[in-house]
Amino acid sequence: MKSTDQPNNITSRCGYAAIIGRPNVGKSTLLNHILGQKISITSRRPQTTRHRILGIKTTPEAQVIYVDTPGLHRGGKRAMNRYMNRVAASSIKDVDVALFVVEGLRWTPEDQDVLERLKKENVPVILVVNKVDKITDKETLLPHLQKVSGYMRRAGCPSGVGAGMRENHDFVQIIPISARHGTNVEALEQEILRLLPLAPHMYPEDQVTNRSERFLAAELVREKLTRRLGQEVPHSLTVSIEQFSAEAGIINITALIWVEKPGQKSIVIGKDGGVLKEVGTQARQDMERIFDNKVFLTLWVKVKEGWSEDERALRSLGYDDT
Repeated sequence: MKSTDQPNNITSRCGYAAIIGRPNVGKSTLLNHILGQKISITSRRPQTTRHRILGIKTTPEAQVIYVDTPGLHRGGKRAMNRYMNRVAASSIKDVDVALFVVEGLRWTPEDQDVLERLKKENVPVILVVNKVDKITDKETLLPHLQKVSGYMRRAGCPSGVGAGMRENHDFVQIIPISARHGTNVEALEQEILRLLPLAPHMYPEDQVTNRSERFLAAELVREKLTRRLGQEVPHSLTVSIEQFSAEAGIINITALIWVEKPGQKSIVIGKDGGVLKEVGTQARQDMERIFDNKVFLTLWVKVKEGWSEDERALRSLGYDDT
């Protein structure tokens, strides 16, 4: 999917930027901020993003096709974990630039795993240091980056992270940001544009994602469940859309919430249906904002034992590596 060389009369830039990193470093939050709207769901739970999602930002000068990816992670032995790692790893092939997102002063073995994968690809890499708003002593940031990436300052270079550095790994730039607050995100976007090839736009200027409204509806329901429930249940549930139709100015949506055990079904429904009602209300409100339409949402909870450990079941529920 990497852009190819174009004739000299092309003046706009267009290309793919993969957002890569371990779980829960803020990749989806970054994409949503850049686009100015919610495309990828977010939560504080690791492994919230499960699919590859394209977010498309078009300006008169350029079209950047961002590839949001699941977090690369260790330890998971289920088919779902293998699926997410496959999707993330394949997303950095043949892109024009990779945004390697890490979290503030943290550097984990999973971060190192991501770096090792990136070293195998012939792609420019920007090291994006997210959540710097949470660092109380900003003077600790530069020494940390020098330690984890092998960077050395050149004598007399300007102040600022990433300015005028010589590296062991060839990051094209290090940019500290806060995706949540938008701090320094514009500078990151400018660096991305600099690395894109001259090429015609690939998508219509009003298209912001490759995903359908059905997909977004399912993801919004899953987001609300993930935020509402405890540690374990979100990893054992998924959402599929049984009905999505528009009639008389109302979008009618029926969503099926799949869990793996009867006890999880009771948790998702909640006492007197309280959890399901709350999740439905929050998801419907988000859908109405995103779809700019009235929505009538119906939720059902069903048990499909072992779905997250079965490759065939994953495919039947929409996990197809695309």
